[in-house]
Amino acid sequence: MASDTTETAQACPCGSGRAYDVCCEPVLSGRTPAATAKALMRSRYTAFVQGHTAHLLRSWHPSTRPATLDADDQPVWQGLTLLRVEAGGLDDDHGIVEFLAIGLTKCRPVHLHEVSRFIREMGQWFYLAGETRPADRDTTGIKTGRNDPCPCGSSRKYKKCCGQ
Repeated sequence: MASDTTETAQACPCGSGRAYDVCCEPVLSGRTPAATAKALMRSRYTAFVQGHTAHLLRSWHPSTRPATLDADDQPVWQGLTLLRVEAGGLDDDHGIVEFLAIGLTKCRPVHLHEVSRFIREMGQWFYLAGETRPADRDTTGIKTGRNDPCPCGSSRKYKKCCGQ
């Protein structure tokens, strides 16, 4: 029987349903390489949530990687849905992961629908490039009523905060 002081494992921000310390943390820390393109996609989303630019740059293929990333210029990411995964498995060298990420920037919903391409070289997966698609806002689950709590996290009603 577990005691009341037992700490519950923190859920991973990537939405896998697994605990962070066994899901994305080993990949983010560099202790374990991502086994699949899907695992790298999830770890990169978690890195965006946490502002972990070192992992983002390290996991970006050198041929397309930017010189720097500004973690402060990112939305507050709130959810990831994987829509499609093609190849990118343990025996593949290329993979595609299509996803929808939702977040907030200045109290406005952000919907990022992207088809990302991944490549594996010398046993390591890298993000190569992504093509954004128009996001269908009705599939995101962000529907805030005037009297609902504001999604920005202010603890105020939407109509008294971002809904003005």
